[in-house]
Amino acid sequence: QVQLVESGGGLVQAGGSLRLSCAASGVIISRSYMGWFRQAPGKEREFVARITWDGGKIAYADSVKGRFTISRDNAKKTVYLQMNTLKSEDTAVYYCAATTATPWDSWGQGTQVTVSS
Repeated sequence: QVQLVESGGGLVQAGGSLRLSCAASGVIISRSYMGWFRQAPGKEREFVARITWDGGKIAYADSVKGRFTISRDNAKKTVYLQMNTLKSEDTAVYYCAATTATPWDSWGQGTQVTVSS
């Protein structure tokens, strides 16, 4: 398994930006997926974005397309989520996750993002 630690959450005004980071440790497979999910109060956890370590495959939820960008730094074993034009509905706990042996089998502890309107 992979150990994941998120950082970068916080409070931001609507229209603002934040960048989340997810530092990974352990064995990394180049074609394995890293991703971001989020969970708002009273709602199910939902997919936000994912990327393979070799950068070959990227996908976004429709709700964040054009506003969020996922990227990775292989040397630092870190995945980023650049979030622009934030909206109040983006308020949630954001989780980093990895697919190693089975889909999304490793998770970070989460980081809170709060967007004030």
